[in-house]
Amino acid sequence: MVQSAVLQRAPVHSQSIFRKPKSWLSSGEGSSYALPQQAAGAAILSTALSSGTTTTLATQTPAGNQASTTTPGTTGSVITSLETSGELSVQPFPISTHAGTTGTFSSTESLSLQTGGSGHKEVASKAAMTVPDIFQPIATGSPPSQVPSREDHPVPRLGIASQTYPISTNKFYANLFLGTQGQGTWTHPYSVAWCKGTGNAQSWGMCISHVDADQRAYGPQQMAIPGSPVQYFINPIGIQSIILSAAEFGSSTVLTTDTLRAFSANANLQPEIDSESKLTIPLVQGMGFVTGIYNNLCPAIQSSVFFRTVVSAGSPKAGVYKYRITLEDGKSWLLYAIPSNGSDPFLKLVSNTLLQGSSGWSGTIQVAKNPSGSHGETLYDSSAGVYAAAGQVKGSVQGKWGTYQFQWTKAGLTADPLLMFALPHHIQSFANDTLSGITSMQLQTTTKGMATAVIANCWTLVETDLPTDMCFAPWSPIVGSATTLSAAARQDITKAGSSEVNQDMNAQSNLDSMYFSGKALSKFAMIVYTLHDLANQPALAAQGLTSLKAAFSRFANNSQIYPLVYDSVWGGVVSVGSYLTGDSGQDFGNTYYNDHHFHYGYFVHAAAVIGYLDPSWIAPNRDWVNMLVRDVANPSTQDNYFPFSRNFDWYHGHSFAKGLFESGDSKDEESSSEDVMFAYGMKMWGQVVGDAAMEARGNLMLSILARSLRNYFLMQSDNVNQPANFIGNKVTGILFENKIDHTTYFGANLEYIQGIHMIPLTPASALTRPQQFVSEEWSTYFANGAADPAANVVGGWRGILFANLAIIDARTSYSFFSQSNFDPSWLDGGASQTWYLAYAAGLGGA
Repeated sequence: MVQSAVLQRAPVHSQSIFRKPKSWLSSGEGSSYALPQQAAGAAILSTALSSGTTTTLATQTPAGNQASTTTPGTTGSVITSLETSGELSVQPFPISTHAGTTGTFSSTESLSLQTGGSGHKEVASKAAMTVPDIFQPIATGSPPSQVPSREDHPVPRLGIASQTYPISTNKFYANLFLGTQGQGTWTHPYSVAWCKGTGNAQSWGMCISHVDADQRAYGPQQMAIPGSPVQYFINPIGIQSIILSAAEFGSSTVLTTDTLRAFSANANLQPEIDSESKLTIPLVQGMGFVTGIYNNLCPAIQSSVFFRTVVSAGSPKAGVYKYRITLEDGKSWLLYAIPSNGSDPFLKLVSNTLLQGSSGWSGTIQVAKNPSGSHGETLYDSSAGVYAAAGQVKGSVQGKWGTYQFQWTKAGLTADPLLMFALPHHIQSFANDTLSGITSMQLQTTTKGMATAVIANCWTLVETDLPTDMCFAPWSPIVGSATTLSAAARQDITKAGSSEVNQDMNAQSNLDSMYFSGKALSKFAMIVYTLHDLANQPALAAQGLTSLKAAFSRFANNSQIYPLVYDSVWGGVVSVGSYLTGDSGQDFGNTYYNDHHFHYGYFVHAAAVIGYLDPSWIAPNRDWVNMLVRDVANPSTQDNYFPFSRNFDWYHGHSFAKGLFESGDSKDEESSSEDVMFAYGMKMWGQVVGDAAMEARGNLMLSILARSLRNYFLMQSDNVNQPANFIGNKVTGILFENKIDHTTYFGANLEYIQGIHMIPLTPASALTRPQQFVSEEWSTYFANGAADPAANVVGGWRGILFANLAIIDARTSYSFFSQSNFDPSWLDGGASQTWYLAYAAGLGGA
C-alpha cells in the first residue's frame, strides 16, 4: 500500500528460523509498488534544425511509435520485500560452544610446540616493508589434486561471449547474464537495464536511469529507536529516462556480454542472433557518460519519461554533434553523437518517446545527465567523444603508506580528457595530483552519497596509516598490539581456556556448511593461540593444536560432508552441496558463489594461526589455503583459474556477497565485519607464509574497508552520505546497490541487525569500528535504559555485544566475561570466553 510516498511493508518476524526462502522473481512473495505519479502538463515537442533554432510542434505519435500512455513514466517502482534467493533464514552461529567437551585437561608438563617452545612470540611485520607491486599472483597453477573439477554448474552462462579468463560472479554487471536479463546494472551514478518492450516507449533498447534524492521511497519509522529513523530507503527502478536503442530492435533482440572484467563489461544488443548489426554499451564503474557504439543500425533514442524539448546545440568539437534534452520530469540531459564518417547524424524528433536517426548508421552516441547548467555543459563538452572502456587497479606499499591507482583504458577521442565519477571515500583519499581533477559537478548515487565528476585518466589514492603492527594479539589504534597481559588476566584466561580447548573440535567443525565449519575452526585457533602466546600455557596449547590440525585436515583432504569442487564454468571453488541436494540455498548459496569471503575467511584465519604456531604445517597445506584466497581475492589476471578479486570491489571499497542470483536491487552485503575478517585473515596468512604482497594487500584492504565502512555502513551522527532520516539506525543492515534495509536475512531483532556488523571480534575490529561510532551505537541501543539493553539480550548475541564494548570500555567488558557466574550460553558457536577475556584485557580491561 502506498501512502504519501511512504511505503509500508509486512513486518519481518524476529524468529531465527523462517519458511524456506524462494526466489523473489518467481515466488510471488513481496510486491513491487508504483510510486505516486508526478503531475505533468501536455507534452510539447520541439524539434531542432541543424542551425540550432527550434520549431514548436503539436504532440504527435505516428503509427508504429504510438505511446502506450499519455502519462510520462516518471515514477518507477520499488521492491520492498527482501530478495532471499540463496539466503538461509538462520542465525550466523554454529552449534553450541560447550557441546562435545571431552574432559578437562590439566598438566604441568612443559610441552614444546614445533615453533620452538613456550618462548615463541609473534612479531609484527617491519613498518619499513616495501612492496612495489601488491598485485603479484599468489599462484597460477591448477587447484590441488584432491579438489576435482566439474563442468556442469547449475547456472549456465547466458549470452556470454567466449573469453579465456574466468568470469566474475559477484560483480555489478551480473544481472546482464542471469535470469530474465532484465534487471538493472549500477555503474554509479547511473544504472542501465534492458527494456525488453516495457515502459511507455515499449523499447527493446538499453534504458538509462539516474535517481535524485527526492525520488526515494522510505520505509516506516522505527519508533523504538531514538530519533525514529526509517527502516529502509529505496530508489525507484524502471524509470527509463533515456534509452539507447535502434529501429531494428524488437522481440527478437538478444542481449549478450563480452570482455567481463573486474571494473567493466560490454553489453551488446543485436536485432537477432548472429546479426552483424550491433549496439555495444561499455559499462564501467564510475563512467561519466553512458556510451553506445552503433554498427550499421538506425539509432532510436527513446524516453518513457517523454521528451519535452530536444535542441540541436551545434558542435562542441570537430566530428561531435550535441543535443540538449529536457524530459517531462524537468531533468536536463545532454546527448553527443560522433558518426564514424564525421557526417551530421540528423537525429529527428518523431514523437514524445522517439528521437530517430538515419538507417545504416555507425558511430558513437553518449548521454549524460546535467545537474549543473552551463558549467556542467562545459565539462561534458570537453570530454565528449572519449569514454572509459575498462579499468584496472595497481598498488604498492611502503611502510605504513599504501598507494593504489585506478588506471582507466580510454577509447574514442582518446586525446581528450576523461570524465569519470568518484565516490566520497575516493575523494577523501585522492593524492594531490588527482585532487586537481575534482570538479564541482555532482550527481546523487543510490546508496553511496554524492558522486563527484573528476577529470583524470588515472586516479591515485593513498592510505597513510596501514595497520602493519596488527597481528594475532588484541589490537587497537591507541594500544597497538597487546602481546603481554596482566597476571590476573592470564589466570582467568587459563581457567576458561583449559575447558574450552578440550571441547570436541571434530564434532563442532564436521558440519555440512563451510561457513559454520570455518567459524568453529577459527574459534579454536584463537583459543590455542591465546593459551600459547598470551596465557603462557604451552602444554594446553600443544594439545589443542594437535586437535585443531586434525579437525582442519578433514577439509584440507577434501573429505568433509560436502567437499569442494573446482567449477570450470565460472572459475571458482564451490561446495558440492547444491549439486547433490538441488537446493540453491544450501550453505547460504555457496555453490552459487554467495558469501565466499565470509565462508573461506575463517579457514584462512585458522590456517594462519596453525602455520604461525607450527611452520612445518605450512608446506603440505599451503596450496589448499592459497586456493581459498585465490577464489575470493585473486590479485592477478595472470592466474587464469579464478577471476580477479571476486568479492572485494576495489571501486566501492568493500565486498559484495551475492553470487549468481538475479536481483532487482543488484549486489548486497549484510555483514561488514565478516568482510573485514577475510581481509584480516588473508593479511595474517600472508605474514605467516612470507608472502609480502599478500600481507601488504591485506593491510591496504583493511584500511580501505575502514574508510568505506565509516562512510556507508557504520553511520555516526555526522554522516553525510546516507539520508538524514536513516543514519539514526547507526548501521545500514543490508546494503544493496539500489537500497538499504535496516534488517537481516535471519530476523529483525535489534541485536541481530547491529551485531551482524560486529562478528567476529578480531584485532581488526577496533580499526574498522571507530570508538566514536561504537560509543554512539552503544548509547542508542545497548546501554541500560536504551532501546535494546545488552543486559537483557539472550544467547550468544549478549557475548558479542559485550566483546564489542571492549573497544570503548574494556573494563566493563572484562568484568562481564570474568564474572564467577558467567553463563556459556552467552557465547555463540563461533566465539570463546578465552578470546573475549584476552581481547578485553588487551585493550585495557585487566
